[in-house]
Amino acid sequence: MQQIEITDREAGQRLDRYLQKYMKVAPKSFFYKMLRKKNITLNGRKAAGMERLEAGDIISLFLSDETIAKFRGMDAGDLTVRQDRNGDTEQQARSLSAGSQRKDWKELKVLYEDRDILVINKPQGMLSQKAAREDVSLVEYITEYLSGQNGVQDTFSPGICNRLDRNTTGLVVGGKSVRGLQWMNALFRERRLRKYYLCIVQGVIPQADWIDGYLIKDGKHNTVHIVKQQREKADRIITEYEPLQYGAWDGVRYTLLRVHLITGKSHQIRAHLSSIGHPLIGDTKYGRKEINQAFRQQFQLRYQLLHAWELYLPDNDPSLPEKYWGKYFVAPLPEQFLQIMREMGMQPLETKERRA
Repeated sequence: MQQIEITDREAGQRLDRYLQKYMKVAPKSFFYKMLRKKNITLNGRKAAGMERLEAGDIISLFLSDETIAKFRGMDAGDLTVRQDRNGDTEQQARSLSAGSQRKDWKELKVLYEDRDILVINKPQGMLSQKAAREDVSLVEYITEYLSGQNGVQDTFSPGICNRLDRNTTGLVVGGKSVRGLQWMNALFRERRLRKYYLCIVQGVIPQADWIDGYLIKDGKHNTVHIVKQQREKADRIITEYEPLQYGAWDGVRYTLLRVHLITGKSHQIRAHLSSIGHPLIGDTKYGRKEINQAFRQQFQLRYQLLHAWELYLPDNDPSLPEKYWGKYFVAPLPEQFLQIMREMGMQPLETKERRA
């Protein structure tokens, strides 16, 4: 018999989903059978599996150590002890293998953090999520960063709520608890927040405007292209923008844009602006080769200058804790972005809250 006390990070999820994480190898039918027979109970009572877990809840497993180990994909000897808040002990699988590679979490630039979420300023070159098994992504860095904050190991795995391209910098929101992931994932999924990016584009854009069109993915080449009329497998996209500053370099004029993503599709900003004749500098997929070569030679710029700059959470939203109502996040620009702005004669931007 084993007992598991639910931690604050694990609270908010359903009992059956927790059990699926705890014993990953077991079929779902096994959990419901054990719940019916009261071989698995919640706080000493029979449970159906749909109950929402709270911090401090006790799950009792009236199963042998061998059975639990088998369904956790390990030998019984691999189980270790987990301390609960009362000083008692329970058996739990090791969360990290002995040979796991540790990530240097000090590379993370954490802009905001509380018990449920954290906001990161993602650097250029870092994947948001793994593309291949051997990749090291932002998720792994966050996992390592959080691993030393809680002495009690649990089943919770940190995650991120929005993704940026490898070479796009700026704001990424991560969840430190099940509740945090649920709250923030819903905001991004339902578009109940406002996201603003900064980019430098070729040419002069004289005034604020918006673009409406349709985006078609080319999975073979990992690109997209824009069309004006709806077609099969085309997603409607809407992009707003406003010019903030103008500059010039090497005889060519440029515009610093603040871009509002009304929809959020892969490569939307890059492809949409390129489609109206204003490609991002450094963009090897949708930009202009001769311009990109000039910036590579002068500034060693090998990626598009696109930065997830600002994030506004909704105000008076009953689905969120009050501490997040109207919350505003801003990510400072990378030094290379600032250097190119200076060379173009542009001024540094204020990072205090702006009116949306």
